[in-house]
Amino acid sequence: MAAPGVAGWGLLLGAFLLGFVVQSAPTYDTFYFEQKIDHFGFYEDSTFKQRYLVSDTHWRKPGGPILFYTGNEGDITLFSNNTGFMWDVAEELGAMLVFAEHRYYGESMPYGNLSYSDPKYLNYLTSEQALADFAILIRFFKESSEAKNSAVIAIGGSYGGMLAAWLRMKYPHVVVGALAASAPIWQFEDLVPCNLYYQIVTNDFKKSGPGCAESIAKSWSAINRMFGSDEGIRWVSGAFHLCSALKCQDEVAAFKNWLSETWVNLAMVDYPYPANFLEPLPAWPIKEVCKYLKSPDLDDKSLLQNLFQAINVYYNYTGNTPCLNTSQTAVGSLDDLGWSYQACTEMVMPFCSDGVTDMFEPQTWNFDTFSDECYKQWGIRPRPEWITSVYGGKNISAASNIIFSNGDLDPWSAGGVKQSLSDSLVAILITDGAHHLDLRSNNAYDPRSVIEARALEVSYMKKWIKEHSQQVNGI
Repeated sequence: MAAPGVAGWGLLLGAFLLGFVVQSAPTYDTFYFEQKIDHFGFYEDSTFKQRYLVSDTHWRKPGGPILFYTGNEGDITLFSNNTGFMWDVAEELGAMLVFAEHRYYGESMPYGNLSYSDPKYLNYLTSEQALADFAILIRFFKESSEAKNSAVIAIGGSYGGMLAAWLRMKYPHVVVGALAASAPIWQFEDLVPCNLYYQIVTNDFKKSGPGCAESIAKSWSAINRMFGSDEGIRWVSGAFHLCSALKCQDEVAAFKNWLSETWVNLAMVDYPYPANFLEPLPAWPIKEVCKYLKSPDLDDKSLLQNLFQAINVYYNYTGNTPCLNTSQTAVGSLDDLGWSYQACTEMVMPFCSDGVTDMFEPQTWNFDTFSDECYKQWGIRPRPEWITSVYGGKNISAASNIIFSNGDLDPWSAGGVKQSLSDSLVAILITDGAHHLDLRSNNAYDPRSVIEARALEVSYMKKWIKEHSQQVNGI
């Protein structure tokens, strides 16, 4: 998931959203499962083919566990190729790996090429329908004699982490537990302060270099002043090496939004080693960015020239980018269009900034304006209370066997569960951890915090697997 907005978490992308590089190319088989387009009604009786990937290289059959990745907003091969943690632990757990694609993403299109042609075809793009897809697919696996006694554990990151947690809550008879990494299940209504997200981003920059966050905070006024004249607009286009020149004052908001998303994305992927999550980046990229933002009190042009050098770390670290494209903030394979629809229906996440406790321009959360934007784009109105009504908001104490992991550098931790709610609703906070760092492959530069987090996650999985085995065998 990337920076918030109607356009989506443009993350990953986020997203998710996925730069955790698998050390060697994963080997899997590709299959397609016939799913109902509508699991909850009876008039629409059509089906579609849901893609899923399977690796049983290390599966101890019969009865070995199944690690089930709850696919999120993108092509499922992206998540399979980048969720290194699952591949790293498969042999230790003797587990089969399954990566299930989310409906309306990748190749899993309920109405084929028509799926995005009209909002009427998108009516079945919901988290509830996706969870039902996963539950039915797992049931199919369990019908096999070799897997009927297998413990199934849901795993996901970002939106996929939300789905993993919700799958355990809604279908506890289907999965014995869930690892929900960087899952902002509380980023709804007023469950958390709407400005916490941007405060976390700001703190990442503050501790990465003196004057860094202050330079960004002062850049907004400098940009506004430059956009006050045609000459200034032309200067900005040249100074930032933009692929498409800016032409008028009306473009200032989009330009600043592009910069804001860039700072947010950097916070998401502030990993301790080089990675290619959203863009090819060096280790600790915010520290590299902040080397160019040490002097917040410069004149406007000097400050903005430094700002360009800073964002160039993100967009052109390889030196191969001839110009910067303000219409995108990531090169990954997440689907902004699908997420835009979901954000305009049930995934309504309030965000705001005040320009005092954060380095961004003041921006209030205005649901009516957001709703109007959604109606203009999709012809629909969002339902801000729906997710908390369906999944319980903070009232989830009846659930069990869910690990919520969050990195303290990750802005999405703002809406995450950061304190354990019971012995089996466990929160793991990863110091110096960015967006679902624990789902990435083991790396020599991993901080001790993530090494310990992964070990704890595996220990809980072993516990769930053992308990399931005892239950199955009547012990």
